[in-house]
Amino acid sequence: MYLMRIGAPGAEKPVARVDDTSYVDLSDVVDDFDEEFFGSGGIERIAPLVAAGTPAPFAGERIGAPIARPHQILCIGLNYRDHAEETGQAVPSEPILFTKSPNTLIGPHDDVRIPRGSTKPDWEVELGIVIGRRTSYLDDVAEARAAIAGYTVVNDVSERAFQMERSGQWSKGKSAETFNPAGPWLVTPDEIGDVLALDMWLDLNGTRRQSGNTRTMVFDPYFIVHYLSQFMVLEPGDLINTGTPPGVGMGFTPQVWLQPGDVMELGIQGLGSQRQNVIAPR
Repeated sequence: MYLMRIGAPGAEKPVARVDDTSYVDLSDVVDDFDEEFFGSGGIERIAPLVAAGTPAPFAGERIGAPIARPHQILCIGLNYRDHAEETGQAVPSEPILFTKSPNTLIGPHDDVRIPRGSTKPDWEVELGIVIGRRTSYLDDVAEARAAIAGYTVVNDVSERAFQMERSGQWSKGKSAETFNPAGPWLVTPDEIGDVLALDMWLDLNGTRRQSGNTRTMVFDPYFIVHYLSQFMVLEPGDLINTGTPPGVGMGFTPQVWLQPGDVMELGIQGLGSQRQNVIAPR
């Protein structure tokens, strides 16, 4: 299934995408794609309803993030070998973990706002994992696979000066408002042939900047979920951003930073695409 939330910010309704032109409305049986939905077996419950539902046409509705605000957004740094190389940093021996404020989550086509004081705003196309059940101390990667509700496209927007030059945690460069566009869909694992063979791309103002594939991940999604479960409880609906391939702005010579008026377009094979306008600080 391809789960979506459409409508104005704060008033999105849950639907299942049928194709590019139609969807099945689930708002009469599902309040939202949130912690309660995922934790109560919601995906299994709606599957027959989606199969039997009467499609309705899209009518230009805004697309929201495919999940409601999660309990937490967890992020894995330097998780692509070729991205680590472009930054001049060593490939990590264990996943690098940082957090991102859950209120950074926005829709896939919403504006991205540069924060006040920013000098080095950057982009990162990433594969996002959504957790499907309350999870801790998983025994193996097979259990981790079963704990994943689905996957989505994420733009892990970053402010490199805040992240790298202001000391302390990376979260300072990751948690500005609008810094986590997600969607357009949450794709359930049965719809994906091999999550470790997905092409990824990002264009800035029509120029290809990132081009990669999930096969160059250092730590795959199942390893990541198993690993994180040893240190914390993962709640249903939690989002994990799994790292980015090469081509981020900080990796160019000279470096390239986002400016008001820029347009980012990005996507992952089978998971859809996003488009964001970059706007000035408020």
